[in-house]
Amino acid sequence: MSKNIDLHIHSLYSDDGEFSSEEIIKIGKEEGMEIMALTDHNSVKGTGEMIESGKKTGIKIISGIEIDCVYKGINLHMLGYGIDYKRKEFLEIEKEIFEKEIAIAKIKIEKLKANTDLIIDEQKIFRIADGNIVTGEIIGEVVLEEEKNRNNPLLKEYFNNGMKSDMPFVHFYWDFFSQGKIAYIPIEFRSMTEIIKLIKESGGLAVLAHPGNNFKNCLEIVDDIIKEGIDGIEVFSTYHSLEQIEYFYNKAEKNNLLMTFGSDFHGKNKPQIKLKGYPVPEKYEDMREKLVKDFMEKLK
Repeated sequence: MSKNIDLHIHSLYSDDGEFSSEEIIKIGKEEGMEIMALTDHNSVKGTGEMIESGKKTGIKIISGIEIDCVYKGINLHMLGYGIDYKRKEFLEIEKEIFEKEIAIAKIKIEKLKANTDLIIDEQKIFRIADGNIVTGEIIGEVVLEEEKNRNNPLLKEYFNNGMKSDMPFVHFYWDFFSQGKIAYIPIEFRSMTEIIKLIKESGGLAVLAHPGNNFKNCLEIVDDIIKEGIDGIEVFSTYHSLEQIEYFYNKAEKNNLLMTFGSDFHGKNKPQIKLKGYPVPEKYEDMREKLVKDFMEKLK
């Protein structure tokens, strides 16, 4: 069973992704990947071409998606694996979220202006977005490139090898636009329960994405989510500390859930994350083959 597996990858069909499906396959081939899943944000548009490109290079491609949803007031992401990606419901979700994001684009920028003294070139932001979703990463890119912002105390950690200089654009999104932050504008996503149901009805497996990144100090909410019928947890994530990995590993094992591996590769917005599969901590390395085998068998 392959150890070269990555089940969390984004292409340019994600609002914050960079590479085409063919480019991702090329990178995967160079890195010796054998199994990959394309899990674009709320989109399956790249899935067909990814599968075809994979066939040409001998890489097994698993159809997938990562859907924004909400549970008990908390925004989270649900991964769907082995889905029938041609179902119209997935296109409907993408259209629905796209329209909601477009509607709040200017409001997000205005809220950031109202709550900070940052210099913000709104025209440049919309020029880069080019009719697509105005992400927090795009806004961050423009703000951080503005010379007059370099000495702003709010951005201290983004420059000069600061703690947030490794992935500055995505850190900007997390710091200013994610749920609970000063420029956050809520969007009404579909309920997690509805999304789990859709994934299962499409023949797929519903896996909770990087819970440590979404739940922070309230990890115990995963107990309630498990009761909603998920098939697995993304235990091994580039965002998880060793303590979080152990926590979610134990939860998955206790509840007989699948444990998945994911890099969350995006490209330039997360330059520190490489498409090499997730390097499982040494403590779990001897279990890796079994975990991959369990996942692939359940996927059939």
